[in-house]
Amino acid sequence: MPHSLPNGEILRERYVVREQIGQGGTGNIYLADDLRLQGRLCAVKEVEHNQALPPEALTQAREQFFREASVLARLDHPNLPKVSDFFSEDLRDYLVMDYVPGNDLRQLMQAARREKHFLSTKDVLNWANQIADALDYLHNQTPPIVHRDIKPSNIKLTPSGLVKLVDFGLVKIMAPGEATITVIQGQGTALYTPLEQYGGDDAHTDIRADIFSFGATLYHLLTNEPPAEARKRFLNSRSLTPPIDVNPRISPTVEKAVLWAMALHPDDRPPNVETFREALLGKIEVPIFVGVNRRGYEAPDSSAFAEEKIIGYLAVGLFLVGLLTTILR
Repeated sequence: MPHSLPNGEILRERYVVREQIGQGGTGNIYLADDLRLQGRLCAVKEVEHNQALPPEALTQAREQFFREASVLARLDHPNLPKVSDFFSEDLRDYLVMDYVPGNDLRQLMQAARREKHFLSTKDVLNWANQIADALDYLHNQTPPIVHRDIKPSNIKLTPSGLVKLVDFGLVKIMAPGEATITVIQGQGTALYTPLEQYGGDDAHTDIRADIFSFGATLYHLLTNEPPAEARKRFLNSRSLTPPIDVNPRISPTVEKAVLWAMALHPDDRPPNVETFREALLGKIEVPIFVGVNRRGYEAPDSSAFAEEKIIGYLAVGLFLVGLLTTILR
């Protein structure tokens, strides 16, 4: 675990660490005062690269950090924190962005669960609409940017009612024809991670990975219950409880849209965030193959679906064999 900076530490002769507000396997996040802009608070994300890497690989990792940080610094969207600076000190790299006040959606969901009620579907859809704006903006950059770690704790609700998608820790710049590069290597959070994001093979990760994580996040916010992990669902297609079975106040339209986004195979998900948003709001129909039964969700690429299909083919085959035998007699 990376060593934490002490309170009062000054970075780049500009940022004074107030306190540590987050922690991860590759570094910490600090709340800091900006000495050049009096009264401004910022979040400083620390990246400590694996020092066991060969010198050439370590140099490449740091070059990637600066290349991608420069891309993030050009982003400007109301539902994203503004990245204002990036630099290195000793063996650590730092990304400076706006500090976003307020509670994250995980905290709000946990409070609702303690009080034995669900978050308002209207509120959740309002937040979803704003997050869709942010993701649509990221995905339409050239090249597209994939966040890769969408989850309730990475979405903050500001006092003004604006939500912001924070923590660019696993963001991926999808450079065509180049090896995958990420600001910080990682696989996201298991509850919200699609199958294609496991194993470190990022070659098959695209914007639809964010759509899966977005759908899984909405599932959790609407039900107060974490969704079954993609790996578990791959082995047992009925391990995912339909949202309405948990929260009867969810509309069938919203349920179908969320489950569409959570399809195990990327090709079975909405092709883009705007399509997913329209499905959530009931402006388009969810494809008929997205089925829900009261035993659980069955995606067309699930093992249960494949087994039922094989059984169906066998039944038809046996019927035809029997019919042919009767005719030949």
